[in-house]
Amino acid sequence: MAQLLADRRDVDFVLHEQFQIADLSKHEKYAEFNKKTIDLIVSEARNLAIKEILPTRPLGDKEGCKFENGKVKVPESYHKIYGLIKEGEWIAMSDDPEYGGQGMPHTVAAAATDYLVAANHSFSMYGGLCHGAGKLVEEFGTDKQIKMFLKKMYSGEWSGTMLLTEAEAGTDVGALTTSAKKNEDGTYSITGNKIFISGGEQNLTENIIHPVLARIEGAPAGTAGISLFIVPKIWVNDDGTLGEPNDVVCTGIEEKMGLHGNATCSLALGGKGKCRGLLLGGENKGIKVMFLMMNDARLQVGLQGLTCASPSYLYALDYAKQRVQGKHLLKAMDESAPGVPIIQHPDVRRQLMIMKSYVEGMRSLVYFISYCFDMVSITESDEEKAKYQGLADLLTPIVKGYITDKAFEICSHAIQIYGGYGYVTEYPVEQYMRDCRITMIYEGTNGIQAMDLLGRKLGMNKGKPVKDLVGEILKTIASAKGIQGIESLAENLEKALNKLGEVTKHIGASARSPKVLSAFAFAHPFMEVTGDVVMAWMLLWRAVIAAPKLEKLAGTGPERRAKIEKDKNAAFYEGQLKSAEFFINALLPVTSGKMDAIFGLSSSVVDIPEASFGG
Repeated sequence: MAQLLADRRDVDFVLHEQFQIADLSKHEKYAEFNKKTIDLIVSEARNLAIKEILPTRPLGDKEGCKFENGKVKVPESYHKIYGLIKEGEWIAMSDDPEYGGQGMPHTVAAAATDYLVAANHSFSMYGGLCHGAGKLVEEFGTDKQIKMFLKKMYSGEWSGTMLLTEAEAGTDVGALTTSAKKNEDGTYSITGNKIFISGGEQNLTENIIHPVLARIEGAPAGTAGISLFIVPKIWVNDDGTLGEPNDVVCTGIEEKMGLHGNATCSLALGGKGKCRGLLLGGENKGIKVMFLMMNDARLQVGLQGLTCASPSYLYALDYAKQRVQGKHLLKAMDESAPGVPIIQHPDVRRQLMIMKSYVEGMRSLVYFISYCFDMVSITESDEEKAKYQGLADLLTPIVKGYITDKAFEICSHAIQIYGGYGYVTEYPVEQYMRDCRITMIYEGTNGIQAMDLLGRKLGMNKGKPVKDLVGEILKTIASAKGIQGIESLAENLEKALNKLGEVTKHIGASARSPKVLSAFAFAHPFMEVTGDVVMAWMLLWRAVIAAPKLEKLAGTGPERRAKIEKDKNAAFYEGQLKSAEFFINALLPVTSGKMDAIFGLSSSVVDIPEASFGG
């Protein structure tokens, strides 16, 4: 069961061999986080996830949330594990200890979260949004607001949410109608209705802190006139004690495809004229402030995609090793041949290789973004800070959009490998697929992520982050060219990278021309091919590390295969080479064809009359 969330050997490989994360302890900020401490943290997260949280996953899915008279009850099993999350201080792992955080490296926190979220996606969202809302208070709150709210949010004593969406204002946040009127005491009276609020009402915590987007009376139309407010479920007095309920009423919860254990609420603010809020970050600055939380949330959603894909792969792998069905293909005509585990069938192996290569590439990419944040926090060079921040910003839509797209595909492959059993609730993979589907939608649909990549990120800082990314990929290619056995993989990735460069220039120029609509019709395919090249980079990077270590363990002679079969480390390193080989030689050629389609920039999507869609 332990290995069916995240493969610990793979987690350790990324932390210690790919990113050598213990080296961060050489810097004062992370001095206490040596390898021993890092391994202990990951082990504790793993044990908590497996022993305590994972059993609540199917229970929470079946029980769901209950809504009665404006109150929401979460699955009963969640109360104990939420207490354990608070006790272990898992909500604010990488935040400032001054405010209740643990101050650990972002990359280590990502590894811990890898296990905690995989164990129960629905449950994890209560703490995840609490952290995101707290970050807004830390970054933009007044000293008084920080003192009133932050420690109780980072500790999990109070939870948090994100109130953006309205019935007529989803992606177009500027269309919101929630209003704010300034009161004589400096507070604001808030009136409006919000929907799709994860954890908007629940019985886990005594208070819920809602960051709310609203328009102050007389403010400009559109996003320019939006402000952000702290709106507690129960009003917080100046001394930090709780006052009266704050006229925030839950009017219902959604019945969803997945995430049954997380309450997705509709909230009415100020229905009785008594909802008050505190301005956060200045008037008409709401979008700028909220995007701090949105960008963090998008990266967390990418991690959620990984944590649906990783266990789906591992469950499918375990099942394929045990499920006996059919004869070996080479003995198909032998009447006396026994049945074999389905992992011996070529098509099942093909699907497992797809899943394996993507999961490994995803994990490296998610941890790489966290590593970028760690480098931003420790480097003294402004140029280096800008480089790593630029890489993180550029890759954010890839992490959110591309990873969640591919994660859903991996969950689908898992069900296929299980066959009919995968489609029934007795086995775990169908829930992972249901829970995964929302990751492609919330925190900005993946179409929006693609538009962000094309419309904003390519030209950011005059294209420097793109150049920095290409430079990092070329470093890996150069290293791989010097290692016997993977030179051809480096050459194939280099060809794909060069072609992507031409595609980027082409679609970027088209987006600034009369072909702008056609260009954005291909924004999602562009995000996909960019993601493919980034995946190939991550896998080649892994191969660069694995190849010399495998040679040391197993040599290059005729006994190599036998040594690999007997040595777990050798088998792992061989797996890294095969993942890179499969992805670059079997999947990346398909990417090249998709690039050809982008070069073609067919206008059919734009030209077709609405009536011609049918219906």
